[in-house]
Amino acid sequence: MWMIFQFSTLLTILHIVIALTLSIRVIMRRPATGVALAWVLLVSAVPFIGAIVYLLVGERRVGLRRAKRLAELRVDYSKLVEMIEQRATAVVDWDRHQPVARGMDRLGRALVGFPTVAGCGGTLYCDAHEILEAIAADIRAAEKSVLMEFYIWNAGGLADDVLEALMQAAQRGVSCRLLVDALGGRPWWKGDQPQQLRDAGVAVEAALPVGIFQTLVGRNDLRLHRKIVVVDGRVAWTGSMNLVDPRYFKVDANVGQWIDCMLRAEGSVVMPLAMTMIGDWLLETGESLEEIIRSAKLTYVAPKGEGDMQVIPSGPGETDDAILQMMLSTISAAQEELVLTTPYFVPDDSMLRALRGAAGRGVQVDLILPAKVDSLMTRFAARSYYDELMDAGVRIHLYEDGLLHTKSITADRHVSMFGTANLDMRSLWLNYEVCLFVYGDDFGQALYAIQNSYIAACEQLDPEEWAKRSIVERFLENLFRLFSPIL
Repeated sequence: MWMIFQFSTLLTILHIVIALTLSIRVIMRRPATGVALAWVLLVSAVPFIGAIVYLLVGERRVGLRRAKRLAELRVDYSKLVEMIEQRATAVVDWDRHQPVARGMDRLGRALVGFPTVAGCGGTLYCDAHEILEAIAADIRAAEKSVLMEFYIWNAGGLADDVLEALMQAAQRGVSCRLLVDALGGRPWWKGDQPQQLRDAGVAVEAALPVGIFQTLVGRNDLRLHRKIVVVDGRVAWTGSMNLVDPRYFKVDANVGQWIDCMLRAEGSVVMPLAMTMIGDWLLETGESLEEIIRSAKLTYVAPKGEGDMQVIPSGPGETDDAILQMMLSTISAAQEELVLTTPYFVPDDSMLRALRGAAGRGVQVDLILPAKVDSLMTRFAARSYYDELMDAGVRIHLYEDGLLHTKSITADRHVSMFGTANLDMRSLWLNYEVCLFVYGDDFGQALYAIQNSYIAACEQLDPEEWAKRSIVERFLENLFRLFSPIL
């Protein structure tokens, strides 16, 4: 009995020490007040388990090694940005843009260091088959290098044509590097295609490996969600689409085919997109920047086109909430009309208030979401926000022809966001994302036309009908909303 008492006392003292230590850590990290109180309560009220949960998901820990590499990467980025600005032959004419655009450029520079670059052109592609065929064609035409990174690569269909084009490029001497997220691409990593690529001469790496050791030094759920292809430093692709043929991807999920949009970009914007991919490659491989530039034969990219684009990457330990701040600025820029598309809608408080505020000041706000998504928890969590948005005047459109996966915002058809980030807390706080913020009517009108084609395939949610859903549905919505930060 005495030994049991001693053991119980020891456990109690250990719990108090752990709870006090973690509580001090939470307080010193200064999260939102409600979040801080919730974590302090959890680690104090639930012995040991609360502490384990906090250490797993309570912080955006990237590990000391990655943090050091990110610091070194910022130095490399600053050198490349300086080179771009010194050699720039096209300067942004801010007089042809709304005043908010120049302010957003300054904000992006302060957050990330990437300036808006003039002399950008490109074409939006919204048919998956055309996208895959065009990417394969660009790779087949490659003479110097191919840089690629994706969250998911899935075998089958036209995705295999891209694979074959990449292997052929490497075999004819083109420098090829491919980065695929370790978790997002897990089924692909278990197949034989990664080794086929390596055997052909393609350098293939897994981004953000997962495992027990990673849990000890960082978080396993920090993911590389970017989608970038750069060919010969002259053309780049980015947008929402993973390297998948939707006819062969998640066909059992009962959501229909995934609907995506990608930009095939040329001109000055190619360099910052290449820099983003190269930075991710450096973090995983330790290869030197000079070696990549030499082997990829990257040179200054001449302007091509009349567009003005700003590349904004973000992620834990890198630029943190850069994309969120730029999105909030885009929402605030709207004076007449704001259209947003996202597959996963789990906003943080700042975005929710920004959307309600835009509608409240008279802006017509249209939010386009898929009727079905591949995550039950995310589906219910998203629905928990519908009431307060519609009460503020936001029109919610549910897309019926598949899982709409495009991530976009247009504000008055002049300021646009297009990229990889969803309007959810995972994208905005935990994932490594990249988005283009584009200033000008030409791109805005083109993206707005695509958004309207989505609306044509939607059913607008009726507030009165929505209010009739059952108390069980309401409970599930509010329950899963509690898990919003990690969905």
